[in-house]
Amino acid sequence: MLFTLPPNTPRRRGVLAIALLAAVSLQQGCANIKPPAAEKIEKRLPPTSIEESASTASPLTPTIERDQDLWDRVRGQLNLPVPDNTRVQEAITHFERQRRFAELIAPRAERYLYYLVTEVERRGLPVELALLPLVESSLDPFAYSYQRAAGLWQFMPGTADHLGMRRDWWYDARLDIRDSTHFALDLLSSLYEEFDQDWYLALAAYNAGKYRIRRAVKNNLSRGLATDYWSLKLPRETQRYVPRLLALSTLLRNAEAPGFALPPLPNQPAFTAVTTGGQIELLRVAQLTGLRLNELRQFNPGQLRWATAPNGSDEILVPLSHAARARAALAELPEDERVTWEHYRIRSGDSLIRIAKRFDTQVGLLRDVNNIRGNLIRAGDTLMIPNNAAWQESLALAQKANLGVARNYRVRSGDSLYKIAQRFNIDLEDIISWNRLDPKRYLQPGQSLTLYLREG
Repeated sequence: MLFTLPPNTPRRRGVLAIALLAAVSLQQGCANIKPPAAEKIEKRLPPTSIEESASTASPLTPTIERDQDLWDRVRGQLNLPVPDNTRVQEAITHFERQRRFAELIAPRAERYLYYLVTEVERRGLPVELALLPLVESSLDPFAYSYQRAAGLWQFMPGTADHLGMRRDWWYDARLDIRDSTHFALDLLSSLYEEFDQDWYLALAAYNAGKYRIRRAVKNNLSRGLATDYWSLKLPRETQRYVPRLLALSTLLRNAEAPGFALPPLPNQPAFTAVTTGGQIELLRVAQLTGLRLNELRQFNPGQLRWATAPNGSDEILVPLSHAARARAALAELPEDERVTWEHYRIRSGDSLIRIAKRFDTQVGLLRDVNNIRGNLIRAGDTLMIPNNAAWQESLALAQKANLGVARNYRVRSGDSLYKIAQRFNIDLEDIISWNRLDPKRYLQPGQSLTLYLREG
């Protein structure tokens, strides 16, 4: 779990440089960290913008020079000691083999690295922590592991729930750039204190779970052995985890060495927050700001649907270069061009499927916005239904940007929604929503389904 990369800089030279950071461990993610409810970490509200974040920096934060290369800014603060041992050398070799990594993740680094570095500095934490998402997710906020870890920081669902991270049909804080970063840094800070201010053990606990690290420490104590990270018997992935972070640190320190010249990284923010004034379609924001929808979603990966989450933050992130236009356009946007809702009184004989078809919407959306579990509805109750002609186009584009391209799947004998969801590592409710299915009805062999699958 570690590093991040360069912003939209000109065509990179020395691509090998950050190749070092290659995709390391989407597999484990932030695994099995399940503090009891009493130990939930209080969420710190993120700053409203990169500019504000920089202005509230810790006294320990170095002076930021806009013309400074961001890698130099990081390099000047690297401070975790790096032992000269076999595990670290193997990790260095691992990264040396990733010769196209820098080229691959350069656009991601351009979007996210400045923010990560600034947040780590603001808290007075080791700058190495800003590199963690490179190890965790290759700096991909849409990354999912086979164990269902997600986002830059690869939070597992159980961990996210224990920490109080919002996860629902509309929004997943694990994917959100600001929310996931604040929860991750809160958690790492907490683990650092819990493990007697030992960053190696804190990082190991972030990867494998604090209870597993506690057991390993206890086992060594009972045998009269040392209890430092390097002496513990840990899962293979966790044994590689800290060395890979330290390998990145070593390679960054020696970036002037032949073959390791890092491409320049602008030392400036890539995005800022603008107020939406309420729920709004992502496609509408993209149109107003002159952005492509996919580009807008790169800054707002936590927004899972065609519109921003209701009852959530009324902020959206946009590239800094588009902020003034976005603020002006959103401030002048008429109410009838935002997401609007129609109130429908349920009639005898109605079902969610019939209502969804009548209003050209989706069963999953009706369930979520009306807090309905299952399919039970009662005549006389009122449903909220989206009343905007562009929602279907927005949804299709948003799903493609988030999950990938649509794929037709023909149901086989013995298939079930659960089996299909497991096979393609997607949410069962999404299959129902995408295809307007009645979950009470069995799938039929030969039936055609549309699945949105991420490429690669």
